[in-house]
Amino acid sequence: MKLLFDHNLSPRLVNRLTNLYPHSNHLFNLQLDAVEDSIVWEYARQNEFVIVTKDSDFSELSLLKGFPPKVIWIRIGNCKTDDIESLIRSQTKEIKKFNSESRLGILILS
Repeated sequence: MKLLFDHNLSPRLVNRLTNLYPHSNHLFNLQLDAVEDSIVWEYARQNEFVIVTKDSDFSELSLLKGFPPKVIWIRIGNCKTDDIESLIRSQTKEIKKFNSESRLGILILS
């Protein structure tokens, strides 16, 4: 499973989580951090990424367009990158289960 981190999350998460989610990436690294969400959506769909974000835009797109791509919506407010990393690490089992479940498109982590 490959994660695609949204612009509202640190690019450092890619390297920090590479042992669990190899081949993940960040919009900044792909020069997609300033494009419209619909372009990011299509890139994630074509390249089999799961989008990880802190805002509601991609979950709304999922409701409108369906999935793939799947969306992990992090809802823990203002926090440090360490907190996001810890949350994702602690929820790895749920994230992998979510990814394998064909009927689910959005996973909320809080």
